Amino acid sequence: MDRIKELISKMTLEEKASLCSGADNWHTKEIKRLNIPSVMMVDGPHGLRKQEGETDHLGLNESVKAVCFPAACATASSFDVDLMERMGETLGAECQAENVSILLGPAVNIKRSPLCGRNFEYLSEDPYLAGRMASAYIRGVQSQGVGTSIKHFALNNQETLRMTISSEVSERALREIYLPAFEEAVKESAPRTVMCSYNKINGEYASENRYLLTDILRKEWGYKGCVVSDWGAVNNRVKGLQAGLDLEMPYSGGYNDRQIVTAVQEGRLDEAVLDEAVERVLNVVFAGEGQHRPEVISDKETDHKKAADIETECAVLLENNGILPLNTDRKVAYIGEFAEKPRYQGGGSSHINPFRVVSALDAAGEKGRSVTYAKGFSMENDAMTEQELEKALRTAAEADVAVIFAGLPEIFESEGYDRTSMKLPQCQDRLIKEVLKVQPNVVVVLHNGSPVELPWADKVSAILEMYLGGQGVGEACDRLLYGEANPSGRLAETFPYRLEDNPSFLHFPGNGKRVLYGEDIFVGYRYYDTKKVPVRYAFGHGLSYTEFTYGDLTLSSAQMTDEDILTVSFKVKNTGKTEGKEVVQLYVADLCGTPERPVKELKGFAKVHLLPGEEKTVSMEISARDLSYYEERLGDWYAPSGTYRILIGHASDDIRLHADIVFETQKELPLRADFTTTFGELLDHTKTAPVITELLAPLAAAAASAEGMSDEYKKLGEQVIREMPLKSLLGQMPGEQVEQLIGQLNCLLAQ
Repeated sequence: MDRIKELISKMTLEEKASLCSGADNWHTKEIKRLNIPSVMMVDGPHGLRKQEGETDHLGLNESVKAVCFPAACATASSFDVDLMERMGETLGAECQAENVSILLGPAVNIKRSPLCGRNFEYLSEDPYLAGRMASAYIRGVQSQGVGTSIKHFALNNQETLRMTISSEVSERALREIYLPAFEEAVKESAPRTVMCSYNKINGEYASENRYLLTDILRKEWGYKGCVVSDWGAVNNRVKGLQAGLDLEMPYSGGYNDRQIVTAVQEGRLDEAVLDEAVERVLNVVFAGEGQHRPEVISDKETDHKKAADIETECAVLLENNGILPLNTDRKVAYIGEFAEKPRYQGGGSSHINPFRVVSALDAAGEKGRSVTYAKGFSMENDAMTEQELEKALRTAAEADVAVIFAGLPEIFESEGYDRTSMKLPQCQDRLIKEVLKVQPNVVVVLHNGSPVELPWADKVSAILEMYLGGQGVGEACDRLLYGEANPSGRLAETFPYRLEDNPSFLHFPGNGKRVLYGEDIFVGYRYYDTKKVPVRYAFGHGLSYTEFTYGDLTLSSAQMTDEDILTVSFKVKNTGKTEGKEVVQLYVADLCGTPERPVKELKGFAKVHLLPGEEKTVSMEISARDLSYYEERLGDWYAPSGTYRILIGHASDDIRLHADIVFETQKELPLRADFTTTFGELLDHTKTAPVITELLAPLAAAAASAEGMSDEYKKLGEQVIREMPLKSLLGQMPGEQVEQLIGQLNCLLAQ
């Protein structure tokens, strides 16, 4: 018997139940008589929100001073897994210095709508990118002996009524869009805990959803860790325990502990189920206690520099007519209060209390830039007086270049509520419009956690998207504006022209009881590219101060089977005069004519550093899973036999290279013949195709010999026949004979 099982055998029923809930907002319970310690967990994901006085889980009370790193909206835009892992390592070391056992992050919910109030904390609209970046973050944090809590499992894609709303989603969309980031992270990086979400999924709370917490998470993915509730997400504690929810957070005053004890005593809960939950909780407790390193000291100044360096890699240059980088000889006007007081993080439970924040104005002053400043508007009350506007216009007119710092005030984006519009504050749009009248050289720097409408984008000279870049955002912005660093971020989400273009527009945020995921798998660029909806900036978009060319695409084979791994190689070259980093993106397109598939899906990416004139070969691997969609009839991933296209590009709307492969699968879709089964379904199945081909041979021969019939009409005739059900044979042959045929077909299918 190992140590933990021995401890459990010595516990009373009440002690076991007590370990399945927190001691307070942030600690697990201790049992002194058995030397079971308490460990602490704190909010993340982009810094430590450790509270030592009055505590809460909504970001209301102040936390200890810490380093605020860029939020996920920014770090995902780096497209750099190594950078994400390094940030995780730093956060893990900071946790060690503060004696924190679990850092609550990363947050990997898909950006279904631009309006989700918590989008700044989430990684991407694309599950592949989100999964890769989340895995790197987890590896980094846990390499320091500190656990993570990947969240929010699952389908927490809005804040409106998040504690009661039911996310109504198809099995296919669940598997293809909303679960893969969790699956990747669980399988590749094994987070110490998984945090379940508040919401219902198809009518059942995530906290008591056995299909989610046990069948998928533990049985399919092989997860061995602990499942913890989001703070206050427990509904029925006993049902949750049976479903696979191990630890309730925070403390519920002992009420739910007593519910567990009573359920065991009355025979409604098997004590063995409770023992398993306790064992998983204790694994977390002893892992945290056993890996604590009290000698670790956090160097906040060093970590501040890291935060600024990371943000430098994340910012996205959206527009540039050549005005950037700025020449240090030019007189520059900084306009907008964000230049002095940057928006660098979101509101809610991830809100960090930074030990210092550097603004772009601070950074310009430290470096002796020729910069003047006008407040323009207030970021607090979303207003601008006529006097402030007049001063801003004078300042802009007297400069060679005006840099307007715009974005969303914190009240616009926070945990707990969603946005109602994609628009910037009206005063900011007005300011930009008026400055353009007196100054032709206008650069806009954006501070926001998710896409905004940019009605002036075609009129300004450049747009630099900083997102919510952490406490070093000003230093990073200065480096990028003046060319000390080359922008290398790429959009991890699409910027539509307007809110109405978003695929979730008709359904978000629901009717108060449920929210229908009516767009199904067509989220983000999967929708825009397939529907051919013009967008302001495509997924993967981002400019550089240099140029890159692509060439020499080669595949390791022109054919592929279920077991094969295809290696894709190509060259990328820096043809400009400035060193830089290119984010190369690999997409896969199904050319088999499979219904309801996006025109392309991201399946690989790499960030490549290149000196001027330098060329490198990039290689990526593709498996059958990368070609597949989730086939509900099969209950598994499935790629039909046929042709697939490998696409290499700079963005989802900027494909530079492509090559085709022929894929052959041994998988068959499940089929059972009846009167409604179509000839097409039977012709597509290898076991029944010969029988149906022979049955239809007279029709095929007649069509082939028909005189004066065009090929187009012949194809239409073939389509009509394929769509006819077996019951259409009635009248052509006796019904009993059709029944006999169906029996014969089912015998073949059963073999």
